[in-house]
Amino acid sequence: MKTVLITGSSSGFGLEIARQFLDRGWKVVATMRKPDPALLPDSEHLRILPLDVTNGESVAAAVEAAGPIDVLVNNAGIGWMNAFEGTPIDLARELFETNTIGLMRVTQAVLPNMRENGGGVVVNVSSSVTLRSLPLLSVYTATKAAVNAFGASLAIELEPFGIRVKTVLPGSAPTTSFGSSARAKIEAMGGFHPAYADFVNRVLDGHRQSQGPKTQTSDVVEAVWRAATDTDCPPLLPAGADAVAWAG
Repeated sequence: MKTVLITGSSSGFGLEIARQFLDRGWKVVATMRKPDPALLPDSEHLRILPLDVTNGESVAAAVEAAGPIDVLVNNAGIGWMNAFEGTPIDLARELFETNTIGLMRVTQAVLPNMRENGGGVVVNVSSSVTLRSLPLLSVYTATKAAVNAFGASLAIELEPFGIRVKTVLPGSAPTTSFGSSARAKIEAMGGFHPAYADFVNRVLDGHRQSQGPKTQTSDVVEAVWRAATDTDCPPLLPAGADAVAWAG
């Protein structure tokens, strides 16, 4: 029986990924900042551990408690939408600390054990915004583009040790809390930059009127499962109809 550790398992993709691996007979280590046992069904194969990817001590404690890991799913992340001029640099640093550095921190913590065990898989959940330039997402896109580049280089380094690195690129998923959490953060920071008000309204109206295909949570769950279990899986895996279309 193999073991998967998933970051950001309290909601959205991470929660459903944890359910998927449990249903398919894996041992699951579901991690989140504030553990809530009610989120997942009782199972002897499930452990819920506290983990803050921005805190080195928290990461080390969770990885040690988890024991040997066959697959790491780096899913934890935060969203943001605003003109770059309306994005404080401290907030940009916070996004990179969670979405990029935090992912690196967890990965670095699990690699020694994977090497000793002769292999493993690292699955990074990035975003399809890296496939298509979109307005008001410059900083968020930069954090995810860095994840893509990191994974591509890391895959070459780890190949001699039998460790695979895959990157899943979800499209726009209205069923997740990404939009609501991003809006809450925008409101807390004082809203959109006033100089860009007309531009922002046009962009948001375009989003509301868009009738194109969207990504379902199940698309991402299946993509992560494939990345974790299919040795022939490509290094970059779009997830969702819109992501596949953007990838060409």
